[in-house]
Amino acid sequence: MASSSGATVKPLSVSEQIQQLDAARKIVLENPAYYDKIVKGILPIIGPSSPVELRRWGAEFLAESLGTPALSTRDKENLTVAILETLRSLVEDPKEDAIVLKASVLAAASAYAVVMRWIIHNSYHKEAWEHLSAIKSSILRIWDSAVTPVKICCIKFVQRVVLAQTASNGMEQKYNGLDVSLGMIPSGHPLLDPRLLEAEAAGLLDRMLSVLQNNSSDALLVDATLNLLSILIRTRPSTSTRITNAVLNFNPLKLANSPMTPRNKVLTKSMEKTTRMLLLHLLKRYAKNQLHNRSNRECTDRPRDPNNRLSGQIQQHIDRLMRSRAEIFDEANRKRPMPEQPQPGHGDPKRQKVDGAVPQLVIPPLAPGPQSLAAVFTLTNNLGLQSFDVTQVPLAFSARISVRTLAGLDPQLLDQAINGIRGRIATLQSAPVAVLPQVLNAETAPLGVEEDDDDYEPNFYAAEDTEQILNKLDSAPPEIAPEQASEDTSLAPLGQFKLPPPPLLDPDTANKVGHVTVSRVFGPLTVLEEPAHRKQRAGINRLAASSYDRDAWLTLITRLATRSTAGLEGNDGNIKSEQLDQPRVAINNLLREMLYNYILEDWRRRIEIAVAWLCEEWYNDQLTKRSGLSDAPLYYETWALRLVDGFISYLTAQDKVLTRFLAEIPELSRTLLSRLKNLCGDPTTVQLALTTLLYLVMMRPPVREIALDTVAAIWLEYEDARPLAAKYLVKWRPGFIESQRAVEGGSNAPGVAT
Repeated sequence: MASSSGATVKPLSVSEQIQQLDAARKIVLENPAYYDKIVKGILPIIGPSSPVELRRWGAEFLAESLGTPALSTRDKENLTVAILETLRSLVEDPKEDAIVLKASVLAAASAYAVVMRWIIHNSYHKEAWEHLSAIKSSILRIWDSAVTPVKICCIKFVQRVVLAQTASNGMEQKYNGLDVSLGMIPSGHPLLDPRLLEAEAAGLLDRMLSVLQNNSSDALLVDATLNLLSILIRTRPSTSTRITNAVLNFNPLKLANSPMTPRNKVLTKSMEKTTRMLLLHLLKRYAKNQLHNRSNRECTDRPRDPNNRLSGQIQQHIDRLMRSRAEIFDEANRKRPMPEQPQPGHGDPKRQKVDGAVPQLVIPPLAPGPQSLAAVFTLTNNLGLQSFDVTQVPLAFSARISVRTLAGLDPQLLDQAINGIRGRIATLQSAPVAVLPQVLNAETAPLGVEEDDDDYEPNFYAAEDTEQILNKLDSAPPEIAPEQASEDTSLAPLGQFKLPPPPLLDPDTANKVGHVTVSRVFGPLTVLEEPAHRKQRAGINRLAASSYDRDAWLTLITRLATRSTAGLEGNDGNIKSEQLDQPRVAINNLLREMLYNYILEDWRRRIEIAVAWLCEEWYNDQLTKRSGLSDAPLYYETWALRLVDGFISYLTAQDKVLTRFLAEIPELSRTLLSRLKNLCGDPTTVQLALTTLLYLVMMRPPVREIALDTVAAIWLEYEDARPLAAKYLVKWRPGFIESQRAVEGGSNAPGVAT
């Protein structure tokens, strides 16, 4: 008994411990309710000081537990918060085993959205956010220096971070963390700042897309990145345009320029196929959204996909990839060329070719008699082709046929045809002009007498009297005038053709035509695409037609509206009185009205167009003032007020468009700034109005006093805006509030008898 009581328990070996852990895994796979107990129970034995075999098993089990769909969201939150510290210790060691790092990063990718949701609803739990931030920093630090399997897991983690830190479209099913986005973070959260998180997500997305932007030849990283982009495009609209442009600019066939070894061939095919599959998926999605929007445009409020305009580019890119792939990889499947065989003597008679033989074009001569213009230029004897009405063929199709025929035509055959037509025309010009028979006058012509000097035979019949002649003339067919007869019989000599003069254009018709012309000026804006990268504007003297894009066309429209009638709008005393009664077509004002409506259709995105237009109007007004025309109209102030009145009622507290608009237009007036007082009637937009005025006070010194006067007027008229307005007035106009309160106190004091 003594010997048995003094015996010690032998520790288990690593293999035995792994066998027990495998048994525990089977238990949780059969009953997920044991996940919480078993995961928390194995945390002490998979720490950084444990053997590498146990750490590998533990990291893989953590990744499997956090990724299982068998647990509910609440169970995952409790489980994830409990393992954050252990997960942090596994990823912070730079010398950690690659398999441990790979599984730990996958576990962190599954845990990120769950912990974000936990912190959003439990803002007091600062420790969990610190652990998550440390895990994220460690993974981003080892991203570039790790081995390829760990890099792929890091890319997956970054995708989950971008999903959680960007705005969602709300159209996807809420599963697997897709419902966690910036829209869930309440305002004023002590731990999460949406602006910083969104900026970090944008930077991580650029770093993720750098594999494509640099045309990397690592097929594993490229395929992993492309496979993870589809979910971002579908659920996060703010990233779709950037991702699509990066994919379109990526060249998966770059390795084809190097020696085509079997390894390079497999890598190139893999990258090309993955890229093409992603683009086909995007193309089908855009086409489906476009069809859905067309059929349900009147019964749904779903916005149109902004990337539908990229469908054409995606289709062209897919076709280009398929052609390039066929040119590179299908070369081996083509037939072998016939080997050159020595030809005895003059060669094989069956294969002899006649060099320099030009086929002769037979041009039939014209038939005798008058000819039409079509007969002169007809080179075929086929009656079917001669009777074909070519005017029934569309002009565009006829032009394509003509260009391709002329491009592939033998120049010598063309010269023969031209010389044949020239010969026909010369033959017609040299032919004698047919002399028309003179029309007999019934009053002077001899009665039935034919003049023949050679064979004269007297007529023994009695001459007709006057009554018989008149009866014969009445029953005869109508005669053809000499002018008409000459036109009918002189078809061969081609005379000079003149178009009839155009009809007179009355002022009403000119006005209608002007309206139609102005409306067609805005037609190309629906077709032209916006530039992918914003380019720096060259200023007021930039060339409007430097490139056929959206910005150049808008510059042309604004200058047509502002500069087309500059210096011509003054009253001219020499105009005749009858011309004053006719309506004048104000094309420039019509252009201004249509440009105003175009901007207000989407004023948040087109505020740059409004600023450029007002800069042109201000420049035109300055030129008008210098010209000395005192009665010439000025347009800048009028249209600036109309634009502000047009969108000021739609402003919200988050709109920064107003500040940008007032900061960039060339001139501000008291009337224009007084419109900001209307925003103070709504408590939600008081801060927007006063912040905009403060920006003008700080950044535009010429209008500082006008802006301060507007702030003072707001302080006097709106009680709800006084606290914020007083804060600005105390700094920039000291003594104003005290003087106004003294005046109010004096007016409210009782009168003093004198």
